[in-house]
Amino acid sequence: MARPKPSAAPSSGTAAGQAEPASPTSEAGKAELAANASQTSPSAKGEPSVLDFTDSQFSESGDMTIEVEQGGDPLQADIEQAAVLFANGQDSAARAVLEMCARTHSGADAERLWRMLLDLMQVLGDRAAFEKLGMEFAQACETSPPTWRQPEKVFPGSAVGEKTLTLQGVATGADAPDIVKLKAALAAKVPVRVDLSKLVSCDDEAAGALCDLLRLARKQGVAVTLEGADGLVGRLESRLVVGQRESAGAWLLLLELYQCLGRSEIFEEKAVDYAVTFEMSPPSWENIKIPPKAGKKPAAPAAPQEQALVLSGELKNYRFGELPNYLDSTGQPILDFSQVKRMDFFSAGLLRNTLEPCRRQGKEVVIRHPHHLVAELMGIVGLNSVARIIVPKS
Repeated sequence: MARPKPSAAPSSGTAAGQAEPASPTSEAGKAELAANASQTSPSAKGEPSVLDFTDSQFSESGDMTIEVEQGGDPLQADIEQAAVLFANGQDSAARAVLEMCARTHSGADAERLWRMLLDLMQVLGDRAAFEKLGMEFAQACETSPPTWRQPEKVFPGSAVGEKTLTLQGVATGADAPDIVKLKAALAAKVPVRVDLSKLVSCDDEAAGALCDLLRLARKQGVAVTLEGADGLVGRLESRLVVGQRESAGAWLLLLELYQCLGRSEIFEEKAVDYAVTFEMSPPSWENIKIPPKAGKKPAAPAAPQEQALVLSGELKNYRFGELPNYLDSTGQPILDFSQVKRMDFFSAGLLRNTLEPCRRQGKEVVIRHPHHLVAELMGIVGLNSVARIIVPKS
């Protein structure tokens, strides 16, 4: 059976009289793939070249470790071809390569290709194909296939009809997407569970808008449960300075979070600091009576939250503008790629260059849970040399 003939970069077709492209498994085909891939790499866009084609292997712990190997490796060539096609948005070609190559190789080699193929079905939202190919994966690799991942995060123990929202990354402006979603949920007057653990930062407008929404929910009696609020409180406390008349929205959000968490003593202290800074009366503490549930034991203290920077969606020509400040603000940087669908060559190369100073400083960066197609692209551009890449095991 002949292999499909996708190129590593989109083309407009073969002109009349022009030779057909070489097979991707031939030496000429591999050379053509490398040439096409270089056209979409950072160096082709005027950025410093960071491409470092390497051989990647997955350990039992889920860590992705890559060792440089000289000479041709048919498996690695197939993996790189599929990863490049996917990065370029050529999903049909990537699927054709992966389906054929996964059935050609065997053992652990085939498993890497199968997992890339199943992750492609997940990205495309094709659950029927995912389930069908999963059965073939189980037979070929003699192990349980990955399970379909639901796009929405559901908190354990959520009440019936309760909406869950995750605020993440850096929120800017009163109309930040996550804040707009929260506003809509509160307008519907349904219970809301809000995860703040992944909210790295917010500007003053976003902080003021979030404060107003939490205050409105209390006045209207809409139940709002906060997850990971302690981490956001700490980040706000570290940036607010008594006497500096700026960030009024952040000050008010901090006081509102103290109110929601029931911390009256620290609320009173910070209220005085607010009055001194802005020379105006601070918000007053409101006694909120929450009836205890019968037979419920006091909750154990929450474990410290990891302050990960969450990235999501399609990272195309993405410049990671929020990343330098995040890297400076933490000693243990974690980049969460679990919600990233795709990343192109330019973005991958720029990410590597941005993380390079951390390696020189001896600071370990963890890139957590990219799917296998993105993880293989990271290996191609050498991101493994500046960060520890952890792929999901299922």
